[in-house]
Amino acid sequence: MRIPPYLKPGDTIGIVCPAGYMATERAGECIETLQEWGFKVKTGKTLGSASTNYFSGTDEERLTDLQEMLDDDAVQAILFGRGGYGMSRIVDRIDFTKFREKPKWIAGFSDITLLHLHIQKNYSVSTLHAPMAGAFRDGESGNEYVRSLRDCFLGMPVNYNVDGHPDNRPGIAEGKLIGGNLSLLINSLGTSSEPDTNGAILFLEEVDEYLYSIDRMLMQLLRAGKLSRLAGLIVGGFSGTKDTERPFGNTLNDLIKEKVEYFNYPVCFGFPVSHDRENYALKCGVEYRLSVKLNEVRLFEQ
Repeated sequence: MRIPPYLKPGDTIGIVCPAGYMATERAGECIETLQEWGFKVKTGKTLGSASTNYFSGTDEERLTDLQEMLDDDAVQAILFGRGGYGMSRIVDRIDFTKFREKPKWIAGFSDITLLHLHIQKNYSVSTLHAPMAGAFRDGESGNEYVRSLRDCFLGMPVNYNVDGHPDNRPGIAEGKLIGGNLSLLINSLGTSSEPDTNGAILFLEEVDEYLYSIDRMLMQLLRAGKLSRLAGLIVGGFSGTKDTERPFGNTLNDLIKEKVEYFNYPVCFGFPVSHDRENYALKCGVEYRLSVKLNEVRLFEQ
């Protein structure tokens, strides 16, 4: 797995919105903070675009904006404004020729999961599953989760110690870290972005889904063989999980434990990667060691 060059003061971070619309003012605190960190900022045309629908522009406009940032030698990293939906409409048309020659950090989560998976599968370049521009708002730019993005940009090794959970299945795992949003992992199956999970540490998070829908997606991962040969499983936040009027009949954690009960790898619950404030930056595609105990979980780069 190739690691893009880490950033140094004076480097430029580009901000684009390849999926849902984001108003320019919503990125204001992010831009100011990046500059305070010592970076220059270049914004793309899709941030605060003239779009009148869900997307930040037409497929062609979003593709062009992202392509220009990927190809711009003066941009050392790309931070996405927001996710939503839209990456799957353009990912197969992105030209990665220059990116393969001179990789740069790609940072985001949610819908950006598909881009992470695509790059790792096809080009073996590490990317950052991390807070996006929207996470810097409302005075949150100084919290430890947003700061973890800065630390990753600067090349500080990932080393997280977090609280345990009574549902944890203890053990130690070593392997490449892959994953992200559950819906987008499902979206990748059967495509050129589909991940190889054999021997990997897989992390999952989701937002605003019904329990039956989560169960269906987990069953799809299981049936596709994506859970059977993992080194370890990290369950992040499943924000805003909903139940039907007639209860589904299982808790979220029970649904997950059911899918992995016949496998022997360690499983941790409640890891701070999510659509909420608790969302640590993770370098995807690189080797990690995961230590799971009932009272503590540690994840660090090898």
